[in-house]
Amino acid sequence: MSKHAALLPTTYARTIEAWLAEDIPAFDYGGYVVGDDVKVATLYCKSPGVLAGIPFFNEVFRQTGCSFEEGVEIIPHEGKVVVAEVRGAARRILMGERLALNILARCSGVASRARRLRQLADNAGFAGVVAGTRKTTPGFRLVEKYGMQVGGADTHRMDLSSMVMLKDNHVWATGSITKAVAEARAVAGFSVKIEVECQSEADAIEAIEAGADIVMLDNFGPEQLRASALNIKANCPGHQHVLIEASGGITEETAADYMGPGIDIISFGTMTQGVPHVDFSLKIAH
Repeated sequence: MSKHAALLPTTYARTIEAWLAEDIPAFDYGGYVVGDDVKVATLYCKSPGVLAGIPFFNEVFRQTGCSFEEGVEIIPHEGKVVVAEVRGAARRILMGERLALNILARCSGVASRARRLRQLADNAGFAGVVAGTRKTTPGFRLVEKYGMQVGGADTHRMDLSSMVMLKDNHVWATGSITKAVAEARAVAGFSVKIEVECQSEADAIEAIEAGADIVMLDNFGPEQLRASALNIKANCPGHQHVLIEASGGITEETAADYMGPGIDIISFGTMTQGVPHVDFSLKIAH
């Protein structure tokens, strides 16, 4: 199993249990039809991508009473690749089939895009962080963030408690960047980082002088972004620890244009939004 499995909280098993309950709230009519004869089902991958989500897949079948074997011989067959085998009562295999495939397809899709973005950055000589965002599917965040990790990207903040991010609405509601940062620091203390979304170089300098740890240059064009990042760092020589993040409207197709010196992080909402899934199927031997 992937070393990334060690990152997962024990609560993910309860999440899987809830998803199974959602899918089988009453009678399992199809399960009645196939019964309890022991069968072997083969997991096939039918499209290119990065395999991610095995711990979740495994947990689904553990809870339905099946055994899961990964690491079986990978043999391409008619455009498909054998990934693993599941063994158990036929009805119990089919009980977990759709949930397990949904998780694997989505997680692998996110991991595949994360891998492509990281490779794109490496090819461009960009040594900064390639990150996702909090634009995740409600209830599915752990799976999607796990996919980012497997793909080689940074997850960014996991939730509202992980880091303070002061966006335009926070600033407008508070009255100023300086006041918003001061209010946040008063309750977050020294151990929580503060990031401020900025619309201009002046906003970024105000945020840095107020004590922000990270400034996000939001929706800047590529040339403006690269120039502004260098200007901000030149104008704040006593704050070299402050990181500059680029975000907003950056896609896989345009990412290379945003990469340059002075930029420490590039975050992509598209790492989870509009991501094509990797195609898997689970077939019982016959």
